Amino acid sequence: MMVALFSVSYSIVTEESAADGEAAESGMLGEGLSLREAVDLVRQTRTRHVGGVECVESDEWPMRSPRCVSVVNGMEFETGASETRALHMPASISDASRRRIARLVGVRG
Repeated sequence: MMVALFSVSYSIVTEESAADGEAAESGMLGEGLSLREAVDLVRQTRTRHVGGVECVESDEWPMRSPRCVSVVNGMEFETGASETRALHMPASISDASRRRIARLVGVRG
């Protein structure tokens, strides 16, 4: 039985980097993760004291076969930085499973 492996990426945007149209920092937080590990990691945030999650969105709408789900955190009170974490789904899982995972992470609709 083949195990599906997930990955999680991140990007942090500051006021300065937003003015340049780029992220201040970005990269991979984890690769080869189980679904549980990936969901736990995408729900965390590295920035402190944020106003909460601004939105959770799929890379497509309407959702048919999402490849990626992003959690956009609110602006950090002290630095003004905002972090987005994205859960990337493996190609080996079905469209229905992709939609279920997106809803598990928090996509509505």
